Amino acid sequence: MYISTIALFVPACFALNMAPGPNNLLSLSNATRYGFRQSCAAGLGRLLAFVGMLTLTSAGLAAVLHASEFIFYGIKIAGAAYLFYLAVQLWRTNPSLDVETASPRVGLLSLARQEFLVAAGNPKAILIFTAFLPQFINPAQPVTPQFALLGALFLALEWVAIAAYAYMGLHMRRWFAQPRGKRIFNRCCSVLLASAGFGLLASRRA
Repeated sequence: MYISTIALFVPACFALNMAPGPNNLLSLSNATRYGFRQSCAAGLGRLLAFVGMLTLTSAGLAAVLHASEFIFYGIKIAGAAYLFYLAVQLWRTNPSLDVETASPRVGLLSLARQEFLVAAGNPKAILIFTAFLPQFINPAQPVTPQFALLGALFLALEWVAIAAYAYMGLHMRRWFAQPRGKRIFNRCCSVLLASAGFGLLASRRA
C-alpha cells in the first residue's frame, strides 16, 4: 500500500470518526457523569463492536445486510429502540444524586456494554466499512494485509475520537457543576440520542 493512499485515508477516516454520532455523544455524556477515564475505558465496548464489523466485512459476510432487507431493518429497529431507552434513562437521571467523589453508580462493564450495543445496533456502521474502506484498497496487491492495516488505523483513530469527546465532556462537567445545569445537559443529550434513534429509523439501505 502506498504512503499517498494512507495520507488520503487518515484525514478522511478521522473526519468520519469525529462525526457527532450516538456513540460519540455517549462518550461525551459518560465523561460528564463518571469522568474521563471511565468514559475512555467504556469506549472499548465500541471498539469491540467495530472489530466484529471489520471481521464480517473482511469475510464478505456484510453482503448479507445488503441482500437481506429483513435483517437490516431488524438490526435497525433494535438499535433505535436501545437509543430511545438510553434517552429515557438519561432524561430521568437525578443530577442531585451525582457526587463527584463517590464511586460511579454505573459500573465500567455496564458503560462498555452500552457503547457496544449502540455501535452494534447501527447497521449503517458496517455498511460504512463496506463502502468506505474498499475505496483505499489496491486490488493489484494482497487485499487482507491492506484491509488489516486500514482497519487498525480506523480503530486507532476511533480511540482518539473517544478520548476527544470524553475530554470535551470532562470540561462540560465543570460548566454544568450545579444540579440544574446537569439536568439541562442530560436532557439535551437525551433529546439528541432520541433524535439519533429517529434518524436511524428513517435511514435506508444504500
